[in-house]
Amino acid sequence: MSVARVRASALETAGVAGVREAEAAPRPLPCAPPAQDAPGGVRGAPVEAVPAGEACRALGLKPRELELAVELGEIGAVAAGPPCGRGRRVPAAELARLRAEEGFPATLRERLRLVGAREGAELLGVSRARFARLARTGCVGPVRFSLNRYRAVVWFYLATELRDVAGHRPDLLRGPLPEGVRRMLARGEDWRPRHWRNRRIAQAVRRTDDPWAAAAAHAAVLAPDVLAEAVPDPAERARLEELRPALVTARPDSPAAGRVVRALLTADGEEEVLWHRLGLAAALGTARAARPLSRPEEGPGARCGRHPAVRNSPSCITEATSRPRRS
Repeated sequence: MSVARVRASALETAGVAGVREAEAAPRPLPCAPPAQDAPGGVRGAPVEAVPAGEACRALGLKPRELELAVELGEIGAVAAGPPCGRGRRVPAAELARLRAEEGFPATLRERLRLVGAREGAELLGVSRARFARLARTGCVGPVRFSLNRYRAVVWFYLATELRDVAGHRPDLLRGPLPEGVRRMLARGEDWRPRHWRNRRIAQAVRRTDDPWAAAAAHAAVLAPDVLAEAVPDPAERARLEELRPALVTARPDSPAAGRVVRALLTADGEEEVLWHRLGLAAALGTARAARPLSRPEEGPGARCGRHPAVRNSPSCITEATSRPRRS
């Protein structure tokens, strides 16, 4: 299979994330202490920023709504530096910009609205069966998922993306489906998990300037045996594991649910695995050239011990970076 074909297949699943409509009313803009990082988490000039909790109150968003708004790119965030510890903060300028928008907060909430399959079908004016076929073949891509009480996956979609599909691809909503879509349905393909994984990885890569963290995002969806083959150096694998982004934040409530989530987190199929191996190889090449790992024989790393996981802790890397957070 050609690299060009794999690239084309993966690019079909690119997308952005969103959140459900918020219910809380906006609060007055809080005072903002100085942050340590520039927007995007890059070291630079201090930025006046507030903790996530204060940003939620200022914008009338719930914590997960704010988290997803950052992933979507609707809200810029910065990495929290000392003494704030882990987490991200929202620049005061971002809060002021959003609150000054005409129609705030309704316009922000509408851009962040998620819908399930039933409401999505109504939004497109199609049957639920046709909506399911469009989703399975990657014509529309999910933003989030949850597990119902039967541990079945329930997908959620960004309402603004569905409206874009209705505006730009009316042929998908009426009459016979395109031949390519029919062939995918005949093969029993389901692109919803792949589309969601690609979306989450793209978000993780976009949120960091650290090439090791970018490589870790691609590595996060590869099965252990595939990753070991792609990255034979144990020290590099330890670094990738250290920077592994959390693609989901909620913890499964049972072993059975955990197995379902792990399957969703793992690339499936030859094309998808190859695509992420290519992305991992490219990011690793950049990382090795820009920020090579310190080795014991190189001097400073020797103080950190012999075990790869210890030797490659942040204090043993030529330039330490904070762990990227996820959606």
